[in-house]
Amino acid sequence: MKNIFLLILCLTIASTQIVFAQEETSEEEGSLTLSGSVDAYFRTNLNAPNKGDNAQAPASSFGNLPGFSLGMANIIATYQGKKVGAVADLVFGPRGEDAVFGSPLYSGGMAGSSQIINQLYVYWNVSDKLTLTMGNFNTFLGYEVISPTGNFNYSTSYMFSYGPFSHTGLKANYQISDKWSFLATVMNPTDMTEFNLNGTYTLGGQLGYSTELGSTYLNVVYGDQDGKFSDSEGLEPGQTSLGKTFQIDLTTGFDLSDFWYLGVNTTYNTSASGQIYTGSDIQDTDGEGAGFYGFAGYLQARPSENFGLGVRGEYFSVFNDGLEGVVSVDDSGKGSVFAFTFSANAKVGKNLTLIPELRLDTMKDEYFLNKNLNPSKGLASFLFAAVFAF
Repeated sequence: MKNIFLLILCLTIASTQIVFAQEETSEEEGSLTLSGSVDAYFRTNLNAPNKGDNAQAPASSFGNLPGFSLGMANIIATYQGKKVGAVADLVFGPRGEDAVFGSPLYSGGMAGSSQIINQLYVYWNVSDKLTLTMGNFNTFLGYEVISPTGNFNYSTSYMFSYGPFSHTGLKANYQISDKWSFLATVMNPTDMTEFNLNGTYTLGGQLGYSTELGSTYLNVVYGDQDGKFSDSEGLEPGQTSLGKTFQIDLTTGFDLSDFWYLGVNTTYNTSASGQIYTGSDIQDTDGEGAGFYGFAGYLQARPSENFGLGVRGEYFSVFNDGLEGVVSVDDSGKGSVFAFTFSANAKVGKNLTLIPELRLDTMKDEYFLNKNLNPSKGLASFLFAAVFAF
């Protein structure tokens, strides 16, 4: 009887532990999902060379390679629990390499695993309103994104190309109300995603307003990006620094009707006038700060569920020799470009989108070469992309 009693007691304790374990597991249980995309494209210039060193392309990111070209393979593993979760976003191919151009730092300049990390972060839902995220995440600035599945146009704007791509740091998202949200973050210098090489940090913030028709976001980043004068160790007389960089960005998009959609993005980026190390101390320079600003409108029509037409019109300007080599500049260091991109989106089944695209870039001064290798202000190009999302 004693042995039977002990056996019953043990079975009771074990069953109780199993019940508690099951309850604990059910509370912590989450789901693991895989998603991503694959894309490829064909691109050719209509009025300029496509071959060798004379091949022409806009100085914007992605989709600039001649002929039949590869985009990227994107694989995203997401674990989503009730309170906590994690995302591992991996990219392969030319578009992926361009997206993570700031890596690798850790491997000493040699190819390393960091070259395939687009995003890598963990998050904690502290409450229904507050979420904390730590790790490497894509930028919250701008209208466009790295993945071609998130953009209507396949080629990208100048503003997207020269704003930040990704950040590594800690951010807090707070849902103020059903319509208003706020984000605050402290990060490494822009696109320094593996670790902080400079010893300086960048602050960021976002105020958002969303309704059923669309959303608007006001974004700001501010901080020392090159870290040259974070201390005087190793400085040489005459060495200069850009100083701190400030960027403010407004992004909005709304359904005008069931047929029409309008998106708008405007941004302004400037660095301080700069500083110089004299050999004994650090002084401000007499020059003005360099930077850029721009405006883009995105108008799209949706004749059917599986077909859409859209145009992106962008004006992009640099000042005080900001972004050397991106646009032609005059003697005062100013330059600008108008870019119009006409795209169609045709869905084949649920996953595949075909994107034919005509793009016209016109500089203020001669910047491109025509087919006769003479300087030209304009470049006309055609692109056809295939984007598969899963």
